[in-house]
Amino acid sequence: RAKGKPADLTVGAVIVLPDGFTLAPEDRIPEKLKEEMAGLTFQQYSDEQPNIFVAGPIPGKQYEEMHLALLSPDPKTNKNVHYGTLPIYVGGNRGRGQVYPSGEKSNNNMYASTVAGTVSDIKEEKRVFTVTITGADGSKTEEVLPVGATLIVDKGDEVAVGQPLTTNPNVGGFGQTEDEIVLQDPSRVQALLLFFGAVLATQTLLVVKKKQYEQVQLSEMNF
Repeated sequence: RAKGKPADLTVGAVIVLPDGFTLAPEDRIPEKLKEEMAGLTFQQYSDEQPNIFVAGPIPGKQYEEMHLALLSPDPKTNKNVHYGTLPIYVGGNRGRGQVYPSGEKSNNNMYASTVAGTVSDIKEEKRVFTVTITGADGSKTEEVLPVGATLIVDKGDEVAVGQPLTTNPNVGGFGQTEDEIVLQDPSRVQALLLFFGAVLATQTLLVVKKKQYEQVQLSEMNF
């Protein structure tokens, strides 16, 4: 909103992985997944927390979905990791920048009155509003509202401390969820597949044997 017009919403995300999980290096990511990621990169949150990754702020229109590739640990080489069901946490936010690096509020905020009183004067200069509020004791306080602010008070209005003087241009929000990821031993999966294959083969042989028996019974009845 540098020019006073609402900017497009930006989005961001945070993901907390189980211990030992990391982002897959580029040479391990399939081409199809690279296309889905559309150039999106996640960054490690800190050296102290290597399992937390963040992305953004990025254009919300371009990234309605976010894809990332994970690399699972090997419990055989990492004794701190075990096979089983592990929790994974994901958070996402959408909005406009509300605070500058200096800590000052941007014009993507709702501005409220810092005092109680009556709006005695409203001035506008170069799209910057100065609202003068006169208290019951006659003291005057000037509230300076930045470019892009949309006033919702008029001269003569009574305002209370904390009462909004402008609309709220920030229509963003934050959401989070948790899910599970299963780390399986490949040998267990192979054993399970072999078991299913054996069961299927046994069932097939039983059906074939039954058909043969029925044919024998039918031929004996014909004699």
